Amino acid sequence: MTLPTRIADWFTRQDWTPHPHQLDLFEAKEDTLLIAPTGGGKTLAGFLPTLADLMDGPHEGMHTLYVSPLKALTNDIARNLSRPVADLGLNIRIEDRTGDTAAARRARQRVDPPEILLTTPESLALMLSYPEAPKIFGGLKRVVIDEIHALAEGKRGDQLMLGLARLRNLAPDLRVSALSATVEDPAALADYIGGARIVLADPGPAPDIAMLDTTLPAPWSGGGARHAAKDVMEAIEAARLTLVFINTRAQAELFFQALWAVNDNNLPIGLHHGSLSREVRGRVEAAMAAGQLRAVVATGSLDLGIDWGDVDLVIQVGAPKNVKRLVQRIGRANHRYNAPSKARIVPANRFEVIECVAALQAVAAGDLDGEGRGPVGTWGGLDVLCQQILLTACAGPFDAEALFREFRSAGPYAALTRAQFDDCLDFAATGGYALRAYDRWQRLVERGGLWQLRDPRAARMIRMNIGTITETETLKVRHRHGGAPLGEVEEGFAASLSPGDTFLIGGKTVRYDRLREMVVEVTPQPSRSPKIAVFNGTKLVTSTELSARVLDLIGDPAKWDRLPGPTRDWLDLQREISVLPQPGTLTCESFERGGRAYFCAYTFAGRNANQTLGLILTRRMEEAGLGPLGFVATDYALLIWSMDPIADPAPFFTRESLLDGLEDWLGGNAVMKRSFRNVATVAGLLQRNLPGQRKSGKQATFSSDIIYDTLRRHDPDHLLLRLTRTEAMRGLVDFGRIEEMLAARPHIVHARPPHVTPLAAPLMLEVGKIPISGLGEDRLLEEEAARMMAEAGLAAA
Repeated sequence: MTLPTRIADWFTRQDWTPHPHQLDLFEAKEDTLLIAPTGGGKTLAGFLPTLADLMDGPHEGMHTLYVSPLKALTNDIARNLSRPVADLGLNIRIEDRTGDTAAARRARQRVDPPEILLTTPESLALMLSYPEAPKIFGGLKRVVIDEIHALAEGKRGDQLMLGLARLRNLAPDLRVSALSATVEDPAALADYIGGARIVLADPGPAPDIAMLDTTLPAPWSGGGARHAAKDVMEAIEAARLTLVFINTRAQAELFFQALWAVNDNNLPIGLHHGSLSREVRGRVEAAMAAGQLRAVVATGSLDLGIDWGDVDLVIQVGAPKNVKRLVQRIGRANHRYNAPSKARIVPANRFEVIECVAALQAVAAGDLDGEGRGPVGTWGGLDVLCQQILLTACAGPFDAEALFREFRSAGPYAALTRAQFDDCLDFAATGGYALRAYDRWQRLVERGGLWQLRDPRAARMIRMNIGTITETETLKVRHRHGGAPLGEVEEGFAASLSPGDTFLIGGKTVRYDRLREMVVEVTPQPSRSPKIAVFNGTKLVTSTELSARVLDLIGDPAKWDRLPGPTRDWLDLQREISVLPQPGTLTCESFERGGRAYFCAYTFAGRNANQTLGLILTRRMEEAGLGPLGFVATDYALLIWSMDPIADPAPFFTRESLLDGLEDWLGGNAVMKRSFRNVATVAGLLQRNLPGQRKSGKQATFSSDIIYDTLRRHDPDHLLLRLTRTEAMRGLVDFGRIEEMLAARPHIVHARPPHVTPLAAPLMLEVGKIPISGLGEDRLLEEEAARMMAEAGLAAA
């Protein structure tokens, strides 16, 4: 089959030639998963069959549904799609349907849908919850899912796949095209969308990617990369438009300021991240598209496939932490097929030099990382399923057996058992055993063999609380006896604290006393060092695959020729003084300094897992009488300091010991309650939004805590409690990474070097990063850091 003449002529007028993968999708008679590089015309490939169909004559109702993870991406697609539609003379409507769409337009779309509708998973779920859904979608011919890899990584993808299963029932002849540029396991992703033929495009030329040459070496610790600001500015000056990606919002703000400090030519530079208002982000996006900016400093808010003008250089500041994310970001440069993307990486510290080299090797090998979530059919979250049952009831009565079969047809729920489904149905209907006596959770009733809403008025509340995104709350920190707030911390950090834990806030050490009405109450502890020396906020965690590459690189001196000279010297000195971490072993070190015993475990398990490990091990050390004083966790290691040393680490690192410690720790903090609130919100037990108002975090937490305590006492096997434990274990706690580490590195090597080692020295600098007042004290701290680095055989930087 060839393209229709009008479309072929249109390609000719653009001086384009259709790519083989575009023709493949055009001719496809089945569902497809297209994997093509950025700039490879994926979106046009997805819409070519639509344009051809609509050229043949008018279509009654909606013909094509486009689903994107980003509202901004729907705007971009509408702009790009309008050109071929106008050039081909098609008299059709292209409209979006997101949370930003005017209410009048949303209402009209329910009775008169456009031929092409651009939407998000949440808005699709809402549209499917209306009784008019069969009429809206009954004539649907095509579904195009963009950036499918980003959706498949979480609950939004589960929600979308359940919506897709419903669409297939409403429009049995529809075809699905899923699009992505970065897929580590194409077969699994094809199964995820319910079975699809995989179309692999020519990957195009290899990217021009390397580390940016910097005048100053990377510091031994820290994550700001301010040492490279001038070098980055020079690269910006030599390019047309540069995207500078940074992993966290706080670091983006700081590096943006650092760039302005060296922006001697006053080049227009923008800042873009999720904490900025929609209006500010919109102005930056518009300026990019108009070519009015020379650079934008951004976080993941610009990761996905939006085409923001003539970007010819991408700079990644800080180690990427994830190879797939790096590939996605690289693709933002030279957004054209068969044109190599140009990217430069700036390590923020010396250890990140190794991680960046490992990431570059992975990109060159085409080795993408994934989460390793097990069989695809088990990916689906049951809290999302509970929400979907309620939304189905909003659309009208349903047969339980038919709905069970529909859910099983969704890829992530292919292994769903009838018992699991019945648990979810019982919860949706009654709230479960302990809550069935309360009218507010009596939501469904079975009449004549069909399940339906007990009170049709409940549909409004259910629809108002649709979605799977739970917002991160920040909590004020205040002295227990009153006074002005000391600052704010993220709720996830507060939840991990146990009474007596000490941490830093506003440069001062405080002791955690309790969490009361969404306020973290503390007592000043000026004479104590913080137990949790540095709280870094929410940071990206290095993936398991990239961590393994880093460990393999460090442990094999034959591969050091790929590393810069100073890094080789650093590792060689580590080998001389102590031992090198190696695959298959858990390398630990014990040494003394300043009258304290230090224990360092090179776990390579990621920051979250190491934070959890530090909290568990220090509790165990306390029980053993070793007097732990504090710890610091990074992606690759955990450093604990104490009064007495750990003589034999093996008993501390058994799975049984760590699980017992985990139970004790979870029992003494709010991690489980926080996870419960998120699960209960998605499942529909808690309402975030009320008519005319939005429930505050304080109200939501108060009510969820009461329900959590009630269920623990009266219904400990409640569905939501089971889901909560699973959520907590793979979220902030990340105990799964600890178990993976124990399985992959069963042999413990315990070295006892005479003093601080080269690999441990940067961790010791993290311990010293306690803000203190006064230039004299700053100078003393710098001198102490220099002495310690000299002790390790390293020059301070």
